[in-house]
Amino acid sequence: MNNTDANFSLLQRQPNVPAKFFWPEKDVIPSEGDLELPIINLSGFLNDETETQLAAKAVREACMDHGTFLVINHGFKSGLAENALETSSLFFGLSKDEKLKAYRTPGNISGYTAGHSQRFSSNLPWNETLTLAFKKGTPKVVEEFLTSRLRDERQEIGQVFQEFCEAMNGLIMELMELLGISMGLRDRTYFRRFFEEGNAIFRCNYYPPCKQPDKALGVGPHNDPTAITILLQDDVVGLEVFAGGKWQTVRPRPGALVVNVGDTFMALSNGIYKSCFHRAVVNKEKVRRSLVFFSCPKEDKVIVPPPELLEGKEASRRYPDFTWHQLQRFTQSGYRVDSTTLQNFSSWLASESVKDQVVHKEST
Repeated sequence: MNNTDANFSLLQRQPNVPAKFFWPEKDVIPSEGDLELPIINLSGFLNDETETQLAAKAVREACMDHGTFLVINHGFKSGLAENALETSSLFFGLSKDEKLKAYRTPGNISGYTAGHSQRFSSNLPWNETLTLAFKKGTPKVVEEFLTSRLRDERQEIGQVFQEFCEAMNGLIMELMELLGISMGLRDRTYFRRFFEEGNAIFRCNYYPPCKQPDKALGVGPHNDPTAITILLQDDVVGLEVFAGGKWQTVRPRPGALVVNVGDTFMALSNGIYKSCFHRAVVNKEKVRRSLVFFSCPKEDKVIVPPPELLEGKEASRRYPDFTWHQLQRFTQSGYRVDSTTLQNFSSWLASESVKDQVVHKEST
């Protein structure tokens, strides 16, 4: 493990939070109340056209405004979500040496990190994370990764997370169809097809108590570069969304999952749906846990909006053609995701294209 990585068991014994965990004042401005989100009941919504259209209208309004909504009755097996949260507590409760068996090595997505201080030296997040790459089908990559690192005595951790990821992936397919309906697409499965063979990233977040919650953040303000994010919160407040020109709290609701639009889906919608700008605050007394599932298109699938979103005199492409592989390479190369990731990526992509043209011209 990198010597600069955070050891929160030691940090919590110190009287003050180290300055490298402080964030700029503009990033820690307090929330100004609760954000009221539409609650979409997924129980049979595709089988009832009236309910489907009501859900689609609510989703459309939320996604054009701030890019987030809630879903209930998502069809998960009874107790699965609660079991997954408790399993995350089991992992983060392991000894430091045991957690380090699953340490994330440079260049890999999967693994355990603390404070992300192996990538950055300031504005560090006050959290520990376990990130796992997911791919539908066999081999069961989540279970295999954890079993290979933690060995058979911790096999239940991999099994629970594998099952939870499979349930989340099934929900993504339903949500993609709902999003297609909400945009009035002639082919309501258009978005779904981008993700049927796609990958995903699963992340367990653990936010220890923090002595100076007005200075630190669990996760800084950012937009997810992925397509659609599904978030399961525990009962401790922490998620905040920037909407209406101010930070607002998304309070945990029993049985509900939070759905956020990410940069890749904003590009797929040609900018009509907004990528959700959000952050995670920390608590002085309580641990907070969350489980996050980031959906990604198939790596080589070119991100192109549906034809009807490009019809009309004023319609034009807001973003260049790109693949998820290209965007992921950009965000993993030391770039810190924020509210301008997609804009900066588009500029980077244009510069790379110019370089390629110069190289091609010189070689010919």
